[in-house]
Amino acid sequence: MRHRRTDHGVGTAYTAGQITGIDLFPKFINLFNRNTAKLNLQDRLKGLVGSMDALPFQQEELDLIWSEGAIYNIGFERGLNEWLKFLKPSVFIAVSEASWFAEERPAEIDAFWQDAYPQIDTIPHKVTQMQNAGYVSTASFVLPDNCWTDHFYAPQVAAQEAFLKKYAGNQTAEAFIANQRHETQLYNKYKAYYGYVFYIGKKL
Repeated sequence: MRHRRTDHGVGTAYTAGQITGIDLFPKFINLFNRNTAKLNLQDRLKGLVGSMDALPFQQEELDLIWSEGAIYNIGFERGLNEWLKFLKPSVFIAVSEASWFAEERPAEIDAFWQDAYPQIDTIPHKVTQMQNAGYVSTASFVLPDNCWTDHFYAPQVAAQEAFLKKYAGNQTAEAFIANQRHETQLYNKYKAYYGYVFYIGKKL
C-alpha cells in the first residue's frame, strides 16, 4: 500500500521531492524507515502507519499518488474517487489493478475471481471508471507474467513449506496453503485471460 508524495517524479534517483510511504502494518513501516536511514534519505523519504481509506493529507497537497497492487483493498473506483481531492490540478495518479484481458473467459477462472474480487473488470471498463472519477486516462499497460510468477508466486513456495511444517496436522493451515497453491495453478492455466494492469491518469 504505497502512496507517494513527490514534487517532480516517482523515484528518489530522479527527483528532489518528498516521498511518503503509507502502510497499515507498523512492522513494514519500521522496516521502511530503517532502510531509509541506512540510505541516508531521511530528508526525502518518510514512512507512516495509516490506512488508504483515511489518508493523512490535505486537499491538493500531493503531486503524485502511486499505489501498486493495493487499491483493491478499498476498490478501484472508490480509491480513485476518494484520492482525487489530495492531488493538485493537472498531476497524476498511477495504480495497478487486476483486470480481464477479454470480455469472455472460462467459467472456472471467472468464478474464482468473482468470489475473490468481484470488482475485476476489463481494461476499457477500468479506463472508463478512471475517466468518470475525474481523470484523463493517459496510459494503461499490462504488467509482464514474471511479476506474478517470479515476484509473487515463486517466493511463496519456501514460505508455504515452512508454514506447513510449523503447523503440521492443522487442517486450517493446510486448507489455507491449498487455496494459495490452487490460485497459482489457475494463473498458470488462465493467464491469457487476466493479469495486472497499470492505469495512469491525470487529474482534470
